[in-house]
Amino acid sequence: MVSKHCVVLTSTPGRPRFRPSREHPLARFFPSGEHTLPNIASAKKNMRKSRAATVRNRAQRSALRTAVKKAKAAGATPEDRLLAVQLLDRAARKNLIHRNAAGRQKSKLAKAS
Repeated sequence: MVSKHCVVLTSTPGRPRFRPSREHPLARFFPSGEHTLPNIASAKKNMRKSRAATVRNRAQRSALRTAVKKAKAAGATPEDRLLAVQLLDRAARKNLIHRNAAGRQKSKLAKAS
């Protein structure tokens, strides 16, 4: 079934190809505009899961970068540095950033103190 948010590009028997419109929730994931939406239930679920993880990861990465930036600032308090180190450890543990990158940033923060 064709969604009201999609425009059919080509229609081949059994598998139409869609171009999500700008209002479509998946539009930002397919900037070229060409994508075949999944038919299999597990693939649909995986798409939902990856979309939710992307949103969650983006928020956590943003909070991490903000905390590190505050910790590197000239008037940073020990609490700011502690928060940045905790967020770096958590991000490395959850594979949000590489563990060596987290260690490198923690080392820089410790040297700057």
